[in-house]
Amino acid sequence: MKKFVGTGVALVTPFKKDTSVDTEALKNIVTHVIEGGIDYLVVLGTTAESAVLTQQEKQLVIDTVVETNHKRLPIVLGIGGNNTAAVVNELTTTNLEHVDALLSVSPFYNKPTQEGIYQHFKAVATASSKPIILYNVPGRTASNMLPETVLRLANEFDNIIGVKEAAGDMVQAMRLIKNAPKDFLVISGDDMITLPMILTGGSGVISVIGQGYPKEFSEMVRLALAGNTVEATALHYKLMPSIDYIFEEGNPAGIKAVFELLNLATATVRLPLVEASVTLKEKLRNFTERLNS
Repeated sequence: MKKFVGTGVALVTPFKKDTSVDTEALKNIVTHVIEGGIDYLVVLGTTAESAVLTQQEKQLVIDTVVETNHKRLPIVLGIGGNNTAAVVNELTTTNLEHVDALLSVSPFYNKPTQEGIYQHFKAVATASSKPIILYNVPGRTASNMLPETVLRLANEFDNIIGVKEAAGDMVQAMRLIKNAPKDFLVISGDDMITLPMILTGGSGVISVIGQGYPKEFSEMVRLALAGNTVEATALHYKLMPSIDYIFEEGNPAGIKAVFELLNLATATVRLPLVEASVTLKEKLRNFTERLNS
């Protein structure tokens, strides 16, 4: 499980201006984050706009990341949804040869009970040949996977190895950290509270901002994990404005604007998302210039 301690980044899917998948830009981004010192790659999560990708495009993204990574870092693949049978089918039909673990989001829109969430992940865990990281993100799913449900799954299924906790609730995060089985990973899914989560016993982060500024963000995480609170806090506060900015107009519009500034990819997103505004791009430009000065 140590391979998933530290900084993972939820990779975007870069598009050309015509909204086709830009594999060259994706290669550039993967190289950028690896050279920036992050610890693992997360492919086809929410930030990847996976909801608007075809199955063929998803496979193209996987193949491009695997080829560019060249076995340098562990890969986590997002497979989840609100149709349990479809998720199980995808798990059993996808080639997972180059995948180290799966990230599976709690069912969205349906608003299942805690028992429904448990039964969903029981089916997923039973079907999976790979370790699973649960993903709780109530702001997108409209239902909160409570600590009791996460811990029930963690204690009953050996291949459920962690949770990406993105409720933005430090009390909930601390309840998970305090009561989790030994070696169970409680991973921040919220860039802004990554530092306090690590300092109270969390395992790291699956980050959005970390792919824009991987050197600085992954160093903050390493310092926090080492207990170097003063230096970690200084870096956190230095990066803090950018975290606000990238989510100001929705994800991944903000982080794609960062990649445009860094000349790694266009800022293009697919409808129903729209590109970051000129105003937001200017804020990000000013921040990036200050960070690099």
